[in-house]
Amino acid sequence: MTRTARRTGWSKALVAALALGLLAVPSAPASAGEAGIVGTGSSWSAGMLSQWSSDVKQFGLDVQFSPTGSSAGRRDFTAGLNDFAVSEIPYGLTDAAGGFDPPPKRGFAYLPVVAGGTAFMYNLVVAGRPVTNLRLSGATTAKIFTGSVTSWDDPAIAADNPNIALPARRITPVVRSDGSGTTAQFTAWMASEQPQIWNDFCRKQRIPFSGNCPFTSNYPSVQGFRALAGSDQVTAGVKGPAGEGSISYVEFSYALNAKLPVAKVLNASGYYVEPTEQAVAVGLLRAQINNDKSNRNTYLTQQLEGVYRSDDRRSYPLSSYSYAIIPTAEGGVFSSAKGKALGTFLNFGVCEGQQSAGVLGYSALPQNLVQASLEQIRLIPGVDQSGVDIRKCNNPTFSADGTNTVAKNAPQPPDCDKQGPAQCATGTAGVKSIATAVTKGVAAADPKAAAAVAAAAAAKKATAAGAAGATATAPATATGPAAAGAAVPETAAAADLSALAGAVDPETGEILAAGGEPGATSVSGIAVSAPGSSGSGLQTWLMVLAALSLLIATLGPPALQQRLSRDRT
Repeated sequence: MTRTARRTGWSKALVAALALGLLAVPSAPASAGEAGIVGTGSSWSAGMLSQWSSDVKQFGLDVQFSPTGSSAGRRDFTAGLNDFAVSEIPYGLTDAAGGFDPPPKRGFAYLPVVAGGTAFMYNLVVAGRPVTNLRLSGATTAKIFTGSVTSWDDPAIAADNPNIALPARRITPVVRSDGSGTTAQFTAWMASEQPQIWNDFCRKQRIPFSGNCPFTSNYPSVQGFRALAGSDQVTAGVKGPAGEGSISYVEFSYALNAKLPVAKVLNASGYYVEPTEQAVAVGLLRAQINNDKSNRNTYLTQQLEGVYRSDDRRSYPLSSYSYAIIPTAEGGVFSSAKGKALGTFLNFGVCEGQQSAGVLGYSALPQNLVQASLEQIRLIPGVDQSGVDIRKCNNPTFSADGTNTVAKNAPQPPDCDKQGPAQCATGTAGVKSIATAVTKGVAAADPKAAAAVAAAAAAKKATAAGAAGATATAPATATGPAAAGAAVPETAAAADLSALAGAVDPETGEILAAGGEPGATSVSGIAVSAPGSSGSGLQTWLMVLAALSLLIATLGPPALQQRLSRDRT
């Protein structure tokens, strides 16, 4: 083979590798000189906004979102300090603590961006074991966060949890110290659904009001409560030994990431439900959306009384969505030169970006809200919507007939989640595979969990047989697999706890381990690769291939350019 032929063959091979995507080559920016986009606001929505900001880098977009809190985001937008804001509540409402929040003078519009559930994340240990299946009624939840229920063994909490011998330990509610949309959503729910409890609390706090006390974005200071800024700090305050006995309100995604449980909340149909992707989608079917386009101050804002009181047994009562507040005129740091980039980011968010919702602990927007959002994006100066087609919007809720597929396919809750003398032992949120020991009464079996136990046990036996002694066992931590940002799967190997099937000692009420002996609910026996196993060899080869790919990706493009230049000469 001639030297020229060898050069040409090598060049063609490298080009083929690049075309197949085997080597990563950074893409050029979508538009040279396009300015970066700055957004501030909601920490409740931060998980989704952060993911989208990372995703759109592939298009050459630079979007920076800071979860400063909804109140700060709205103030920044009013002052012209950001290109867009995200908030759980609109302008023009009267806050119990902060007064009237006037709309900005600059042109603006709302568009729905993130749907999710406000969850009650907690840290409670009984007899040395974590409680992962706590249940709370609406009234009990409101009493905890207004200081009238102060101990975990209060009869009101015991009535919701018939299978847990609750400890005589003081409850430490952890609330937000900063202006927060999460606080606004939670207190708006209390003001609507538990008005007597909320009114009494406002009076004790000497908050002036007439009629019923309204919501607040700034939680009042209460003795015995902890007040922390931002959802991240609140989560850190609940997590770990120092947070034992604490409970707080956050978006569901924070509990998933922190590997903490959330309380199942009693809905109007008499079932205790956690804020999963499906439960939120079902709840929001009852949301009333303001469709009056003549009033920009209220168009696309939500009325949630129907969600709070939904009689669908699958519904989570504290489901809602947040808004992006976007400019409809130039002003402040925003100019029309940023319009195309901002529009591209938001188009991605309400369409393709919704694919991440369930994994991150949120719920994808339904088709009617996506359609409205796409229309609102057209109002941004400098935006280019010429290629936007909702029929190409890769949103998981879409269907041919316009129904929300996530809500339509949502499973019914198990019988053990119904209000009554028994409760499911299975965990929630970030500790879904960790069951709670039965310390009182008789456990109720969850058929789905029992099936998961059987499947996990069968898979484990098959894996052990195939490994022929080449694997070793290692105990898992109490918080499950350490995959950051991911929920612990219900069918994980950790699920082979007899507690999931509801087997208990009839005399002590303790969960039985395999073989009928009392056993702990800690997770163990997850197979891991041992040195010298076939898995280790595969990992070695993968590491070698990765190193070679990195070397070629670094040296390949310059070499390719040089050789192609020589070929042309």
